[in-house]
Amino acid sequence: MDFSLILAKEFSLRPEQVQAVITLLDAGNTIPFIARYRKEATGSLDDQLLRELSERLEYLRSLEKRRQEIEKSLTELNVLSEELKQKLNAAVTLSELEDLYRPYRPKRRTRATIAREKGLEKLAEWLMQQYPRGDVQLEASRYINAEKGVEDVDDALAGARDIIAENISDDAAIRQSLRALYFREGVIRSAAAKEEDSVYRMYYEYSEPVVRAAAHRILALNRGEREEFLKVSVSVPTEKAEAMLRGGFVRGMSPSALQVAAACDDAWSRLLQPSLEREVRNELTDRANAGAIRVFSQNLHQLLMQPPIKGKVTLGVDPGFRTGCKLAVVDENGKVL
Repeated sequence: MDFSLILAKEFSLRPEQVQAVITLLDAGNTIPFIARYRKEATGSLDDQLLRELSERLEYLRSLEKRRQEIEKSLTELNVLSEELKQKLNAAVTLSELEDLYRPYRPKRRTRATIAREKGLEKLAEWLMQQYPRGDVQLEASRYINAEKGVEDVDDALAGARDIIAENISDDAAIRQSLRALYFREGVIRSAAAKEEDSVYRMYYEYSEPVVRAAAHRILALNRGEREEFLKVSVSVPTEKAEAMLRGGFVRGMSPSALQVAAACDDAWSRLLQPSLEREVRNELTDRANAGAIRVFSQNLHQLLMQPPIKGKVTLGVDPGFRTGCKLAVVDENGKVL
């Protein structure tokens, strides 16, 4: 991955400018030093843009490192197909990479793991075929095995549904669609965690669409939750989420299709909803932090640009040994003369 070309395109800069910044950062130079003393190399980029470049470079490097780790792991598992490799190379965010890796990632012991140990994976595969005339009861009865803990048909079908639910929750495309639903139609809610009065009282019974949630309110909700005054959640219409899942995996109304539909509902309530809520809240927090920094920087800029001495004309001196001293005169209203 050529980071200088990617960053040059994203920030509308020349590749040689970006490469100079990368070289200076890798040599251990700080942002203020580069902005002040290496203007010739960077084309006079200011410290704010340099900081954004540095943060984006760090993210791209983390992305590339994680991509290589995932490719190595998938190669060792002997599951890295050309199609999957292309998808990994096309991923532009860490969440996309993790979604692609999720089906193959080593898992802790889950209900689906236990069901596979009972030999029910073939039954799950058969159910996913959703044969219009397939006899579900007859097929499931073939997997009854008291020694493995499959006592009857209901046990066999429950285990198969657990496997299907986990497979559905690991599907990268459906996770991306549901994540988009959260940001499009999600609602963030908070309620009081205790009856005690606090500065968070206005959030004791509060809700707001995610798309309109301001950064300072997101951060306030996080603080209230951390201090155990609030319980915070993000939700989407359950019927819409379940409809998306059923639309992606259920075909028809056969008995096996009804089993898959039940697995879809379980995948949403037990696996996808808690996982995606955590992801969405983390992203909302990251956005809120970035927004707060922007507001603080704007306020600081206004503060620093006030007239240095009210009602007085001011002479400023910037001593320089290599390029000579620089002088600036500002009038009593703060205008540069």
